[in-house]
Amino acid sequence: MLHEHGRHRSHDFRCVGCRLDVPSVAPGTAHRNHCPTCLVSLHVDRRVPGDRDTSCRGRMDALSISVRPDGEWMIVHQCAACGELSANRIAGDDNALALVRLALRPLRDPHVASKALVTL
Repeated sequence: MLHEHGRHRSHDFRCVGCRLDVPSVAPGTAHRNHCPTCLVSLHVDRRVPGDRDTSCRGRMDALSISVRPDGEWMIVHQCAACGELSANRIAGDDNALALVRLALRPLRDPHVASKALVTL
């Protein structure tokens, strides 16, 4: 259903990774920016979460997990189109198994960790 200025009232979206419908509301964050099931995102924000100010629109694959000094987990995404890296807060409904697999990925494949460090 379209609303004022040709926009939808909600910003629900279909995941470019697993093709599931993703609700815009996410527990623990104000701006949903990735699929809670497969953790894939879309390159839509430039610098500020929720600004939707980039024209790239490439697929952002979950590359790794980063942990802030306060203990908050961040998902490191890399754009398949332009190569840009971004760190995004996890949401309360993210798939816990997918997050743990992502966190353990550098232990399984050391090339992933070195690629992330060289890129940063």
